[in-house]
Amino acid sequence: MLSPVRKLELHWQILIALVLAIVLGKLGTADSAVFGVHLKSVADFVGELFLRALRMLVVPLIMASIISAVAGLGETHSLGRLGLKTAAYYITTSLVAILIGLVVVDLIQPGIVNGVAAKEQIGLSGDVVGVQKAVEGRSGKDVVEVFLRLVPKNVVEDAAKGEMLGLIFFSLLFGFFTTRIDDEKRRVVRAFWDGVYDIMLKITDWVIGFAPIGVFALVFKVVLTTGFDAFRPLLVFFFCVLLALALHLFVALPLLMRLVGGINPLKHYKAMAPALLMAFSTASSSATLPLTMDCVQDRAGVSSRVSSFTLPLGATVNMDGTALYECVAAIFIAQAYGVHLSLTQQFTVVLIALLTSIGVAGIPAASLVAITLILTSIGLPVEAIGLILAVDRVLDMCRTAVNVFSDSCGAVIIAKSEGETVLSEPAEA
Repeated sequence: MLSPVRKLELHWQILIALVLAIVLGKLGTADSAVFGVHLKSVADFVGELFLRALRMLVVPLIMASIISAVAGLGETHSLGRLGLKTAAYYITTSLVAILIGLVVVDLIQPGIVNGVAAKEQIGLSGDVVGVQKAVEGRSGKDVVEVFLRLVPKNVVEDAAKGEMLGLIFFSLLFGFFTTRIDDEKRRVVRAFWDGVYDIMLKITDWVIGFAPIGVFALVFKVVLTTGFDAFRPLLVFFFCVLLALALHLFVALPLLMRLVGGINPLKHYKAMAPALLMAFSTASSSATLPLTMDCVQDRAGVSSRVSSFTLPLGATVNMDGTALYECVAAIFIAQAYGVHLSLTQQFTVVLIALLTSIGVAGIPAASLVAITLILTSIGLPVEAIGLILAVDRVLDMCRTAVNVFSDSCGAVIIAKSEGETVLSEPAEA
């Protein structure tokens, strides 16, 4: 008997869904209907249902994975070592991403058209003199607020609001102090959270099975509604961000994998293909987290011990693409207003982008909140955010893919440093 045709791998299913969504979306309009049913409404319903299913997984998955991983580390020095490596990686890659964005936007200057600030041409309002005066009264209060969010007033309320920083901090403490109680109680607590983690993985596998349908609906809705006309007024800015993201994704991170971890980047790209396509489609690193963990563990060969610690943490605090985008957007808006930022002021933008990227929730368009903080900090009108909304969705999809790939790179590099043999390492001669 002939063997049945092998089922297409998930990333191919997602890729096919993406292509179909783009093609069919271009053929229709926002008012297109079949038998009186608006296609946009159907796509909106299916896409939202899929995103809700993914978000349903996030809180219990993050808590169970972090508590289980930290409690399983056992000795304090193991937690400290792994934590320091993870923190060092996240800070380094985010800073590199921001600096890449800063160099690209300063060289290309998308806010300058024929040597003149693009403020009038793109219809921006606002008093530049008043903007500059607003800078003088700024303080570090808003930046401090990011750190205050690390300690939740109510962990349940923070979880309900999607404030993952507080939830992660509480989970880290819970997992750590689980190792400090007596053996009998520790075994009971660990068994409970290990069981919750296993259950969440099974639910995750079930939800991910619907990924191609959800991806089709989400992308179809975007193309059906806006097409590509919205990108034309901001093409230079759009491609400026894409160039900076590409440099980080295809140059900086692969170099880091090769030089620091001795890992073959091409093999890792292949291992992470499903998660990257999911991240691009959903524009949500938190929603992609279940698939990211699956790819890193099953396809890249990283242990649950390392991946369950680094990836949930990375989905919230490691936002390379977001930090890069925040920096480029802020400098672009300053250029468009004709406001010259000194090196000191640009360093301020870099620092704030680094700090705020830590607190950005892994959901679509959450970086707009962080950009608001940056603009306010350097004295630019918040209303200028409207300038970039036309292209934000697609760029959000691109930078989320960078965020997720950076998380996965951190997991394999740290796993290699811990003595693990990851599948993405070069084959021996």
